[in-house]
Amino acid sequence: MDTALTRSQFVRWRVAIFAIFLASGLSIATWASRVPSIAAALQIDKAQVGLLLLGMGIASIIGISTGPVLMARTGARLGMLIGMVMFGSGVILIGVGTDLLGSVPVVIAGLVLFGFGNGSVDVMMNVEATAIEQQMGRTILPVFHAFFSFGTVIGAGAGAGAALLSMNVATHAGIIGTVILVAAVACFFQVPVREAALDPAPDEKPSMGQRLHTALEAWREPRTYALGIVMLGMSFAEGGANDWIALGVVEGHDQEVGMGALGLTVFSVGMTVVRLFGGPLVDRFGRVTVLRVLAATAASGILLFILAPSLPLVLLGAALWGIGASLGFPLGMSAAADDPAKAAARVSAAATIGYVAFLGGPPVLGLISEHIGLLNTLFILVALVVMSGLFSSAAKPLHAGEPALTK
Repeated sequence: MDTALTRSQFVRWRVAIFAIFLASGLSIATWASRVPSIAAALQIDKAQVGLLLLGMGIASIIGISTGPVLMARTGARLGMLIGMVMFGSGVILIGVGTDLLGSVPVVIAGLVLFGFGNGSVDVMMNVEATAIEQQMGRTILPVFHAFFSFGTVIGAGAGAGAALLSMNVATHAGIIGTVILVAAVACFFQVPVREAALDPAPDEKPSMGQRLHTALEAWREPRTYALGIVMLGMSFAEGGANDWIALGVVEGHDQEVGMGALGLTVFSVGMTVVRLFGGPLVDRFGRVTVLRVLAATAASGILLFILAPSLPLVLLGAALWGIGASLGFPLGMSAAADDPAKAAARVSAAATIGYVAFLGGPPVLGLISEHIGLLNTLFILVALVVMSGLFSSAAKPLHAGEPALTK
């Protein structure tokens, strides 16, 4: 671990990053689980929901693009606080716009805050997590992403309960947003003031120009794009599930709103379990084998979700979908961080590709679904997941004989 940190400081740092991953997942699932209620309250159709998602996606991509620069200027500690305050406030504003004001523009403003804050924090928390993983010397990044999934499980479960209890979005979002704001302040005091995660070497103090040059250099490497394809397919599958699986159950399979939130919960549980316990499997069988198996699992699950004639099979499909999509993103991030000297730049580049798919994909699916139906649109995800599996060899370690962390 960083010699400047005591064991206690390191543990508190790691716990704080776990909590930030959880808060991000909680915020996303809170929005995703209440999409049917928000659409009904605002009296908008799927195409208009897709446009809302597009606005959020654009804001998120801007946040992702500027996240490394913000982190370089403020450090991760302050940068993540700013981002969490933004997306926590955004969640509250979405609820206010939905029920108290009935205003689409206010909801859009909330989504912009929500998207930008989440985008910038996502890059920073992943850079911090890969720094922790490198210092520990074993595969742990999937566990960080498991905490993101814990957040989605908690958020989806709370959303299902709120919907079944007929709790309005404003009350629900206000509670969750307040929890996120409190967590932001608590985590701020546990993240150490450090620059190592952004430096090309621990003892160097590069200028802003040098940092930007290092970041841009990662975009000239073919492996960045190959890893990007792996992450793109799985991120599309994860993002598509978060935003559309509830509506897929409700509208595609003619179920009640509460069952839609349950479908998202089942997906999130499947994803969380594999992320929590998948690290040892990766260390034993290697990234490439695990990614190929999971791509086949995700494709099978999405197909079952689309074609299933009964609710139990739909939920089974959602579970397989979550299991299969679980490790594509974290293993892509681990592969990008194989070389510690260039980890920050490569992680930022890979994260940008993955999050563009994660956040920008669902709005595209919404627009397409207006023409061919939501369940038919999900066949696109099957093709992208298969493509991800075909490119999984890009996750092979950079050097032979590396420790289990880089397999």
